[in-house]
Amino acid sequence: MRFSYQNHRWDQSSLRPSLFTDAIKLIISINFLIFILQYFSGIEDKLFTIFGIVPSKTFGELMLWQPFTYLFFHGGIWHVLINMFVLWMFGSELEKYWGKREFLRFFFVTGIGSGLVTVLFSLSSSTPVVGASGAIYGVLLAYGLMFPNRLVYLYFLIPIKVKYLVILIGTIAFFSSLNPGYSNISHLTHLSGMIIGFVYLRSNLSSNLNWNTINHFVIHRKNEIKRHYKDKKNEKREALKLKVDAVLDKINEKGYDSLSKSEREFLFTASKKLSQEEDKN
Repeated sequence: MRFSYQNHRWDQSSLRPSLFTDAIKLIISINFLIFILQYFSGIEDKLFTIFGIVPSKTFGELMLWQPFTYLFFHGGIWHVLINMFVLWMFGSELEKYWGKREFLRFFFVTGIGSGLVTVLFSLSSSTPVVGASGAIYGVLLAYGLMFPNRLVYLYFLIPIKVKYLVILIGTIAFFSSLNPGYSNISHLTHLSGMIIGFVYLRSNLSSNLNWNTINHFVIHRKNEIKRHYKDKKNEKREALKLKVDAVLDKINEKGYDSLSKSEREFLFTASKKLSQEEDKN
């Protein structure tokens, strides 16, 4: 899936993805470096069987490093480009709020965890699984919890709130993992990345990042948005009053007949609006 980021103009407390935060820069740099090396190595398939997840080998031949190393190998240029783009777009803001250490911990917990789940559910498989998608799906889940009403553009065209995007991709991953068929996409890895991310955030495995912290963050942001709307509304109301006062001053000086047609219409409409707002208050 491809996404385009949009930040609400009223959400002053939100952060746009910076050029590169520290952890994001580290992960992306390693992934691109390894992709270049694997591409020009001439033994790409062999590298996948050693460093990708091959479930029959991970425990069977004690290649226990695979649930870690598979995160840094990708099946093609578009695979690595899309994964790193999504990681940058959603992960950079999470890192700003969580810090480098906590973000890296979350990334590897979801990435390695989803890799282990993939192994356990397909112990006899000899097909390599590569890519950081398990961890990235975990990042998407976390972003949806922290910024549920943020808008993104799906395929750069369709506006959708992040919470609905997370539900959509989670549903697709769930049903696709039930019937993988001949797909070369490991939907189970995607789904398990989201589930592990949710469990991690719901638990107290992290001293400074848990469910209560996220709830507090979301409630705090909602209150900030409400205050911002209220302040904007008051500003507009005061500006309207000033314009009405200017028209009334003109009436005092020159009389009602001196008003133009547009001024009379404005005075009637504005007075009615201000009166309705006072009744509501």
